[in-house]
Amino acid sequence: MRDYLTTRRHFLEAVGAGSLAAMAARAGEATPPKAPADGEKPAPAEEKKWTPVSDRKIRMGIVGYGVCQFGAAFGFQDHPNVEVVAVSDLIPARRDGLMKACRCAKSYESLEELVKDPLIEAVFVATDAPSHPRHCIEVLNHGKHVMTAVPAVFGSLEDADKLLETVKKCGLKYMMAETSCFHAELHAMRQIYRAGGFGRIIFSEGEYFHYCPTPIDSYKGWRVGVPPQWYPTHSNAYYVGVTRKRFVTVSCAGFRGAVAHCQPDANPYRNPFSDEVALFTTSEGGMSRMAVCWGMCGAGGEKGRVYGEKGSMETDRYHGLVKGLPDVARPPLPPGVAAGGHGGSHGYLSSEFVAAILEKRDPLIDVYEALAITVPGIIAHQSALKDGETMKLPQFERPKE
Repeated sequence: MRDYLTTRRHFLEAVGAGSLAAMAARAGEATPPKAPADGEKPAPAEEKKWTPVSDRKIRMGIVGYGVCQFGAAFGFQDHPNVEVVAVSDLIPARRDGLMKACRCAKSYESLEELVKDPLIEAVFVATDAPSHPRHCIEVLNHGKHVMTAVPAVFGSLEDADKLLETVKKCGLKYMMAETSCFHAELHAMRQIYRAGGFGRIIFSEGEYFHYCPTPIDSYKGWRVGVPPQWYPTHSNAYYVGVTRKRFVTVSCAGFRGAVAHCQPDANPYRNPFSDEVALFTTSEGGMSRMAVCWGMCGAGGEKGRVYGEKGSMETDRYHGLVKGLPDVARPPLPPGVAAGGHGGSHGYLSSEFVAAILEKRDPLIDVYEALAITVPGIIAHQSALKDGETMKLPQFERPKE
């Protein structure tokens, strides 16, 4: 799995800096840009320079250094506008490891203690998924901005409502670090969609395949038998993260596979499905097929496609009626901040969160987008348990200005 993601990251960095940027560089031409021939190395894109919006350093706290070690993986400790003030993990050895990785001299035994520190302005929550909403609410209620690992909520509609109300009440920045939103190809899709290059999306697809016959180690075993559609953000982003539109209804099918921990008597969720594929209708009048699968041997990674009235896109190739595409290259990263893992998305996510605070604007994946990406999976799993019954989805629309 790691080799696949590494190879895929290098590929996306190549095409993101090549064929996609080459299309953008030809904007305004009367004829469509020539796509690279099979096997031809894409031309390099013109390198952009990162420009700071402020010299201020945001004082950050970071919580969580588990199996994936996400607390340090997003590069906050390397960002020129960040000072990591303190870190925390419930397990002392991991807490020490996070201090070392973040070059931080101060730690707390729990998130609940860390958020009392008056010096800290913002917190990155990289804890276990079931605790994300509770921990984010705790951070916000202590007057601090928060970025959380995915998903925003874990199987609970009640938690979704509580989280939304807390963000609205506190008026602070909330961001979910959905990695697919900063994959090179999804970023390109979003720019092309905004420029009208797809028109209305007729059909979109997103896939998160993670063959997992043995569950990954996790705090209190939360990953054991987790319903696939409770972890839907990597796939659902290939519609919501492209369009900022919404899913309206869902019918979901579940596969009762041979994966041992996905048997109903083998996990705390009574989940019988190793794989779930959801068919959504969208607020544009289109359809989306979003799959999350643990049981498909040999399958791995996150990917997606969009097909619209004016154009379509698979991986790095746009085919359509619109000439003169926008700049689709991802924004430059601050010096010292690496693109990181998950398709080279980590550094872009941390930079987006920092920029949103400094620029006093909403982050790309704010609470409305986070819930619109996460909650449909909760209802999708309910549909699968009801043999694919079509169900309406709660809507998370930001207030009209």
